[in-house]
Amino acid sequence: MDFHPQPQPGTPTPWAFPAPERLTLANGLTVLHCHRPGQQLVAVDVVLDAPLAAEPEGLDGVASILSRAISEGTDTLTAEEFAAELERAGATLDTHADHPALRVSLEVPASRLERGLTLLGDALRVPALPTEEIERLVANRLDEIVHEQANPSRRAAKALYAALFADDDRLSRPRAGSTDSVKRIDRDAVKAFYDAHLRPSTATAVVVGDLTGVDLVALLESTLGRWTGESVEPSVHGPVVADDTGRVVIVDRPGSVQTQLLIGRIGPDRHDPEWAAQVLGIYCLGGTLTSRLDRVLREEKGYTYGVRAFAQPLRSAADGSGRGLLAISGSVDTESTAPALQDTWTILSTLAAEGLTDAEREEAVQFLVGVAPLKYETAGSVAATLADQVEQYLPDTYQAEFYRQLAELDTDAAARAVIAAFPPDRLVTVLVGDASVIAEPVKALGIGDVTVVAN
Repeated sequence: MDFHPQPQPGTPTPWAFPAPERLTLANGLTVLHCHRPGQQLVAVDVVLDAPLAAEPEGLDGVASILSRAISEGTDTLTAEEFAAELERAGATLDTHADHPALRVSLEVPASRLERGLTLLGDALRVPALPTEEIERLVANRLDEIVHEQANPSRRAAKALYAALFADDDRLSRPRAGSTDSVKRIDRDAVKAFYDAHLRPSTATAVVVGDLTGVDLVALLESTLGRWTGESVEPSVHGPVVADDTGRVVIVDRPGSVQTQLLIGRIGPDRHDPEWAAQVLGIYCLGGTLTSRLDRVLREEKGYTYGVRAFAQPLRSAADGSGRGLLAISGSVDTESTAPALQDTWTILSTLAAEGLTDAEREEAVQFLVGVAPLKYETAGSVAATLADQVEQYLPDTYQAEFYRQLAELDTDAAARAVIAAFPPDRLVTVLVGDASVIAEPVKALGIGDVTVVAN
């Protein structure tokens, strides 16, 4: 009997993050595009130069209200009609306003790309801003604030940012605005913010997916290219300055059976040569169930379901300056608050004295580098990462270089970076819990002055 020859494996090819190409439309819009054969769901991310710091004084949240209005209709289509058109195209449209920029994200099947880009272009060019719709969006946001205030992790983040940054720094205040500021937002304020900041000359569109047979330049010119506006200089981001003197802020929630922990400070962002080493070291500290924090606080002591350490960029500038937030987050039962903090400080002190092991470094590299091909399997994930690079003023080759650095870093480099990231005497600790139970034991730890604030 003849058997079919056994298939033999081919030669593996090294993975690299996709490299985009650039072009500029006649209206001044910058475009990064990346052809990904087989990716039939095309992702389009538009980065708009409308940072939260540009919001008028007293109108925090106007950028968020505008972003939501953009996603809901145009001056020729009501919200219901716009949603129906998106559904017919099999498309989704999402928006988000953050400190660096306002983002609009479209996903649409390649076969309906023209229709999707037309709807996106109309939303950017002539968004519907009727008074009654703005009033509805404002009311929705006011309702959200109540829920955010009740959410321990959101409340902890609000308190940490308020503690780290000065009152006049937009970073210190909620991204989508507070009750007092949102109440002041009306249709005129939203329209004025749109007119002042949204224009193609300072925007960038990222297009990722299977573009086989697509005349991309012609398609973009006939859709996003119809959006016009005067050319202006891009926004200039101010430096990030924070006070991370070691101290404790307790947000009092009488009767709470758990305490939400958020321990943070500022440190390097992606422009810093130490960023890759910092990511690697922080993963070893608190990036997985087998990390040091989880191994002690979850597995050995049973204080928590999980604790994570992370680093995220805050705000970058064109000159490469910028800072990131470095933090440890988790929740514990109320009685374990002080012991959990004590053990966390012991873990950090031991790390500073002994460093990391080669086994920890190897496990972190295997995961961070090994998971990348899966992480970026979709067009949406690639487009979002390229858009992140745009708003953080990073080169198009940044992500590929980042993974190369991760693979080559040694254990000592990762240890030095994570030790520098979390010095035990330079951490602001926010605790959302019952102050009557946790305040005195936390004071006894000596990790900084303790302040109790109302929820």
